[in-house]
This record gives sequence, C-alpha cells and structure tokens, in this order.
Amino acid sequence: MSIRRDFFENATELLTQLPRGAFLSVRANGTANTMTIGWGMMGFIWRKPILMVMVRFSRHTYGLMEASDTFTVSFPSSDGYKEMLAQAGKLSGRDMDKFRDLHIPIQEAQTVDGPVIDNCGLIIECRTLYKQAMNPNDLDEEIRTNFYADDDYHMLYYGEVLACYHNDK
Repeated sequence: MSIRRDFFENATELLTQLPRGAFLSVRANGTANTMTIGWGMMGFIWRKPILMVMVRFSRHTYGLMEASDTFTVSFPSSDGYKEMLAQAGKLSGRDMDKFRDLHIPIQEAQTVDGPVIDNCGLIIECRTLYKQAMNPNDLDEEIRTNFYADDDYHMLYYGEVLACYHNDK
C-alpha cells in the first residue's frame, strides 16, 4: 500500500468530513481517550505526508498527547456516529471512559499503539514529528477575539501519516 498516495487520494473526503467532526484518539500510560475535532490541516512537509491536529491545553487529551508520540484520527463516513461525536466533544475523559460509557466501538490501530473507531470510515494513523504551542501575540486579533476569548489556546501536533485506510468496507 502506498500511504502517501492513499492519504492524498482521500483529501476531499478528509477535508469535507473534518468540519463535521472526527475522532482524535490517543493512548498513553495505559489510558486511552478520544475527543471530537473539527479543525486541522493536511499537507506535505519534510518529504512526508502530514496531518496537523489541534488540542486545547485544557483538554484531557492534551496530557495524553504529550505523553504519547502517536495518535489516530477516525473520520466517520456515515451519520451513524453523529451523536457519539457530539457527546465525545462535550464530555471529558477525565470523568469517564468515553469508549465504554458512550458505547464507541474501537479496534486497535494497524501501525501505532492506540485505538481507532471501529467500522467508522477513513482512518489516519500518525506519529508526532513536531508540536508547536500557539503564541497569542502572533494571532490575528479577530481570530483571538472569536475563538480564544477565554485564553484557552491550542497545541498544534504535526503527525507523519503512517497509515491511511478505510475500515468500513
């Protein structure tokens, strides 16, 4: 399988689904969690296919991302995951096991240590190559006002795409 080809061949699906929501999942120190993301970027940097995801410092997932060097993103191909996406975005993994309590079906990733959402759709498995904390002083004032009024900024994680596949077929 050509991961680079498959990743870019799925660009339209990824970029269409991302604003509707995707599951960012990670495992660290024996704990797994998932959260809903709606922002990110894909590209080609350092001669590698890259998926960049953003996690706010206040999120439980942030601590897990800091303790792990891999993550997965599951992009639902049907509306069957709509309610799970909504709940995974509202509730915190600090207070519950989202996979168990929200009945989110999982399977093990193919190339990284972590879960992916079972029978979901497009799956991207990544290894973090670089991370960058947002600098509020470098942000456009309109963006800072509209998205960061509470000063809860993001860490940006640049993940090398190690695997790209569909698990719903």
